[in-house]
Amino acid sequence: MFSNFYKNRRVLVTGHTGFKGSWLCEWLLSLGAEVAGYALDPQPHEVLYDQLQLDSRISQDHRADISNLTKIHQVISTFKPEVIFHLAAQPLVRLSYEQPVETFATNVMGTVNLLEAVRLSDNPCTVLCVTTDKCYENKEWLHAYREEDPMGGHDPYSASKGAAELVIASYRRSFFSSPVPCSLSPVPSSSPSIRIASARAGNVIGGGDWAVDRIVPDCIRSIRAGQPIPVRNKIATRPWQHVLEPLSGYLHLAASLASSSSSLSENPSSVLRPPTSSLTSAFNFGPALDSNRTVEQLVIELVNHTGGKWSDASDPNAVHEASKLNLAIDKAFHLLNWKPTWDFETTIQETAAWYLAEARGEDPKALTQSQINAYHQAASAKGLAWA
Repeated sequence: MFSNFYKNRRVLVTGHTGFKGSWLCEWLLSLGAEVAGYALDPQPHEVLYDQLQLDSRISQDHRADISNLTKIHQVISTFKPEVIFHLAAQPLVRLSYEQPVETFATNVMGTVNLLEAVRLSDNPCTVLCVTTDKCYENKEWLHAYREEDPMGGHDPYSASKGAAELVIASYRRSFFSSPVPCSLSPVPSSSPSIRIASARAGNVIGGGDWAVDRIVPDCIRSIRAGQPIPVRNKIATRPWQHVLEPLSGYLHLAASLASSSSSLSENPSSVLRPPTSSLTSAFNFGPALDSNRTVEQLVIELVNHTGGKWSDASDPNAVHEASKLNLAIDKAFHLLNWKPTWDFETTIQETAAWYLAEARGEDPKALTQSQINAYHQAASAKGLAWA
């Protein structure tokens, strides 16, 4: 996978104790990477990290706030990562209404701190900052959002991610592109050996997610409790995708970007194709158009596999959440030859299968690795470049 790029590479993952971070660490370890993590202690619902026993399997496990510039700078300077995946974030829309200051501090200034630590370290590396499909100024359009559409956001979470994208673009242009003289800068003002890209993923689901106010974890909790699933916004449309879909995009983009202007680009077996300038930018990673389904459709498909019932819990006084959202993924296809592997039905089937097997007492680590292998086999059968 990924032309064996990650074997023996030093990779830093911020937010490694979360749902998506845990899946990413598991995949990186299977690829032979030396993984370091930087995050707060897991929240009570974030059990996947412990289930995968990652604390004893990654090489470094740093527990600190991303707002601590001194600490993240120290970690980068010491570990000298070749690739950084920045996932540390406050990831929930509804929680952002309750904790707006913390949301902006983590999602905006956390990104500033990470990129500033990279700049101060001046360590050659590739940085992939993960944001969200909600970073766009959502006008409830029927057509899909493209990477060049304006940033925005009604709720604090969405706005913070739009602001993070502006931060990423500013640092890339100011410090990690062509040299710009700056006598006030304590370090070189430009380091072209540091390459920055951002990734905007659709609504991610998969086994091991227990976050509050996310539809699949809410469903599984209700089913296990023998209660009807309360569905608060059944008509909202989202680009549903299995967690492995965007992770394959992140891994492929970072490997391509890291190698595109190095000697590896001369290797015909390399994953790299496009020039660096095309890749140091934002990319959408979403599902096929047919996977843009309503919450109601997702719940019905899920209970077909798990059993259970659901009820309409719509609240006209609920806080604002976008009703229509989908992503255009043409750029990822044309520049990276990346496209989704699993359709909507397979995504729901695999997600349900993980939770059902875990409830039967099967080993979560084995379940996760089995799905990574199945996903890779499906991508390879489709002839995708990374597989």
